[in-house]
Amino acid sequence: MSTEDRPPAPRSLAEALRGRDDVSLGRLLRSRPDLITPVPTDLTQLATRAGTRASVVRALERLDRFALQTAEALAVAADPATYDELLGLMAGDEADPAVVVALPHALDTLREQALVWGGDDRLRLVRTARELLAPTPQHPSPTGLGPTVQEATAGMSPGRIQEIVAAAGLPSTHDSVSAVTALSGLFTDRKRMDRLLAKAPADSLEVLERLVWGPPYGQVTPDPAPRLRWLLDRGLLLPTAPGTVVLPREVALHLRRGLAHRAPEPVPPVVEAAAVHRPQVVDSTAAGQAYTALATVEELLKDWDEGGPAVLRAGGLSVRDLKRTSVALDTSEPVAAFWVELAYAAGLIASDGETDERYAATPEYDEWRELPPAERWSRLATAWLAATRTAGLVGGRDAKDRTLSALGPGLDRSAAPEVRHRVLWLLAGLPEGAAPDTGSVLARLRWERPLRGDRREDDLRGRLAEWALSEAELLGVTGRGALSAHGRALLGAPAAPSGPGAEPSGPGDKLPVHHHRPAPPRARLSPAEQAVASAAAVRLLTPLLPEPLDHVLLQADLTAVAPGPLEKHLADMLGVLADVESKGGATVYRFTPGSVRRALDAGQAASDLHAFLAAHSRTPVPQPLAYLIDDVARRHGQLRVGAASAYVRCDDDAVLSEILADKRAATLGLRRLAPTVLAAQADPAGLLEGLRAMGFAPAAESAEGDVLITRALAHRTPPRSAPEPVPDGPPVPDDTLLAAALRAIRAGDLASTTPRKPGTAPTGNGELPRTGSAETLATMQAAVLTGEALWIGYVNAEGTASQRVIAPVRVEGGFVTAYDHTADEVRTYPLHRITGVAELADDAG
Repeated sequence: MSTEDRPPAPRSLAEALRGRDDVSLGRLLRSRPDLITPVPTDLTQLATRAGTRASVVRALERLDRFALQTAEALAVAADPATYDELLGLMAGDEADPAVVVALPHALDTLREQALVWGGDDRLRLVRTARELLAPTPQHPSPTGLGPTVQEATAGMSPGRIQEIVAAAGLPSTHDSVSAVTALSGLFTDRKRMDRLLAKAPADSLEVLERLVWGPPYGQVTPDPAPRLRWLLDRGLLLPTAPGTVVLPREVALHLRRGLAHRAPEPVPPVVEAAAVHRPQVVDSTAAGQAYTALATVEELLKDWDEGGPAVLRAGGLSVRDLKRTSVALDTSEPVAAFWVELAYAAGLIASDGETDERYAATPEYDEWRELPPAERWSRLATAWLAATRTAGLVGGRDAKDRTLSALGPGLDRSAAPEVRHRVLWLLAGLPEGAAPDTGSVLARLRWERPLRGDRREDDLRGRLAEWALSEAELLGVTGRGALSAHGRALLGAPAAPSGPGAEPSGPGDKLPVHHHRPAPPRARLSPAEQAVASAAAVRLLTPLLPEPLDHVLLQADLTAVAPGPLEKHLADMLGVLADVESKGGATVYRFTPGSVRRALDAGQAASDLHAFLAAHSRTPVPQPLAYLIDDVARRHGQLRVGAASAYVRCDDDAVLSEILADKRAATLGLRRLAPTVLAAQADPAGLLEGLRAMGFAPAAESAEGDVLITRALAHRTPPRSAPEPVPDGPPVPDDTLLAAALRAIRAGDLASTTPRKPGTAPTGNGELPRTGSAETLATMQAAVLTGEALWIGYVNAEGTASQRVIAPVRVEGGFVTAYDHTADEVRTYPLHRITGVAELADDAG
């Protein structure tokens, strides 16, 4: 293309955006969704918003390390800079080939996100980004470079500048500007600088070596040492304040051989495989852990079935309640906090909202329990992927030095879902069955989102990644550290890559560094896509989960062994009739007088219990167990407790005499009312517990004298919704919103940039046209006859003003019907809402 045919270079970011097509603008709005919240009126407003400090900071924080290094290099380059100048800063004099290959993509990323604009001959970093990244004494540049010679000598006297020029071996000039230019030219000339530094004392060169990679500032005394005096005399160090000197940027770049960064990182760190296992081992291990996860959540909810721990005044669980829960789940407190938060994120537990507020299961829990195991797991895993509540923070401190509690406020971290997805995608990029090296995963995440400034002290993303790896293992998304097949399906990831080391010689084999590039980042799945992915995960997980059993093995030592998971009705009944003694691959239940009495209190008769055990045991019912049931049943209900405050009655007066004679009954306040009746000062519940503690088996009775059947009352909250994740900024627009936003922006830009006839349009930027009602009507009627387009100002019913380009078709009844070019449709406008009208220039098209 000849120079005459080349389009003119944009003079502003707004002009650069105006030259983009809709696809390019769509990529910008997807990568920076804050720019369309709300939708800008035109491209000028879009450019202005893209240059605001908050938006630029957000965009910079989402750059990978090499793209950020490129922006940092542009911040210390000339404004504007050429592509060759930028390449020199990034690749150095040696022209690192990896940098040469990667730089165009990094620059395209900066252009796409509207952080850089202009052609390769005039690259400009957005002014706000330059202010954030350029070096200042208060905020050193990440490059470690200092100010230029021109900036460092801005307050220096002309005489002192001429002395420096002379000492550097340059001819004197007539003014300071040309002197500074000559000095800058010397420092940027490789050959002349090499000759100058060849004359420098060795200890002077050591001073430069200490400052070359930053920070570039140093301290000097009023009477500098000879090694410093040599540098100061020649401008290789320049004073910036009393007692402070700085290494000029041009000198530092010469010593660095042109590099803006000590270690450019054009290639992301490779995620290394620490070990590899057979895929079948990974899937079965993950499936086993998935089943354990379901059992743990069920045990937690069973423990809270009659009403869980109280809600703290500030919200959340107390330390004591979390400790008690961890003991009940037989796990550590951090892991117990994870299960509690997972159940909360899945909507299975919530606060009951009562005056004496407690946590309890929700109605959703009962529905969840009825689902097949694989679907129950899918619900938990999907909730975990999307949750912003972070259990790993429990026990830490917030900004006000308050302890963060499980289920309490302050646990939301908006970056958590994105980090979880990214960690799992990195695992998905490894060969099937490969477990990653944690350090390499963290290094990759730091490259993708490098820490800036003070944030280096709080690597939240690194901690989130470590928690994601451990939680994925607890939940059964991974097995032995490797992503399982059902975990891959849940993520919506493609099939695992094949490559060297994908098939190990044995489980746990150590692998060399794996050079397969991990899967690229991608947007999280939409709700519809996630539903499809979850269904695929369920299909893969279902055959791996053990089938529930309908039997147990009764043993003579009053125990029953469940060799695997039990059917729901069997597990529920056995949980009432016996106590769990141990868990693991097989669950051991123990029958005790108390557990048998618990079953009888629930309305079961001895014959029912005998029939139940006979039907569900693969071994004969042991005689000791049959005797235990009959013995407890024979004594069950012999004593009757009712409300007096309370009373005890028994047909055998000798039993009552035995109770009265027992010293342990003193606290119950018993006295004999009749040979077969005792009255008590304790309430019926307290009397029942007291007599049971003495070894009796009393039963409660109603006012009519019937035995009361007591069942554990399942306490449920009112219907509750699962907690909504806290968004990490504005959501990425979907295709419908994006198309509407682009259409509105283009329409507003057309209205604001269409040429008007001289003298008919206001001169103010964005000002609406103003004409009288008679002139407006006459202009509209004339345009109907001529078919010309007009520029109008319009205020809608909500009071929002806008500019439009219309072609009037009909004017009648106080309305104008016109084809609206900005909306690309025919519309009708009330004339009284049109602020004014202006004719367009003849060459407006």
